[in-house]
Amino acid sequence: MRHTLATRGAPSLRMAAHAIVPAALCALTREEVLRLPLPHGRESVPLGEWFEVRSESTDDASPWLRLEGELARFDGLGAGMAEGVLEVHGAVGHSVGIGMTGGTLRVHGSAGVLAGCAMGGGWLEIDGDVDDFAASALPGEMEGMRGGTLLVHGRAGARLADRMRRGTVAVHGDVGDFLASRMVAGTVAIGGRCGAHAGWAMRRGTIVFAGEAPAPPATFVPVHSDAQVIWQLLARDLARLGGRFEGLPRRAAARWAGDLAVQGKGEWLVPR
Repeated sequence: MRHTLATRGAPSLRMAAHAIVPAALCALTREEVLRLPLPHGRESVPLGEWFEVRSESTDDASPWLRLEGELARFDGLGAGMAEGVLEVHGAVGHSVGIGMTGGTLRVHGSAGVLAGCAMGGGWLEIDGDVDDFAASALPGEMEGMRGGTLLVHGRAGARLADRMRRGTVAVHGDVGDFLASRMVAGTVAIGGRCGAHAGWAMRRGTIVFAGEAPAPPATFVPVHSDAQVIWQLLARDLARLGGRFEGLPRRAAARWAGDLAVQGKGEWLVPR
């Protein structure tokens, strides 16, 4: 069963929409989807209070779900998603794709804070901007993004990829302060400019500056060993994301290592 959910209007309070994932809803009939409880303040209200539901039967076994309308007050859409496709047409709230482990989630709009937070796999693509702490760690946890791909076509806020451990983050636009702070591993690619303190306390991992790169801080040092083979493999992988990343294979890259303030072995790759 495939479902399309269209909002009837914006709720007065923020909604915890963690239950709205393709695999769970596609196993239900239209009537069951309409009765699905969603937390609203201290109460739970049926999903049908906030959404019109259009359903169709299909032989395709892959779960598929589409959301339409004003969703900026709906938090946690696609949380824990492990399979299927979730297409969202409109701006979404906080924590979209939080804890994803598989599947594809596309947002044709912007997202709030903690987009892709604690993500472990899958593909999360956002056409607009994301707010602070995307692909980062949950509050109180030691690990951020642990796998998968987060692709942002707009801008990103502060602390992007904080404590990131694995996976790929690519942002076509500008990013805020403390990009990839305390990074453990993984790859972050930036097409625009970034704020202050990029790579602060990073231990391992790679930051690729496809656009205007900041001046490396004193705790990063240039590396003169030949890494062009690795660079070409990485550049070709990023080129499929388009934009400024598309021309990376035709450029050489300078390499900087750090953050030496924490005995870090991370790297900045700055294409020339």
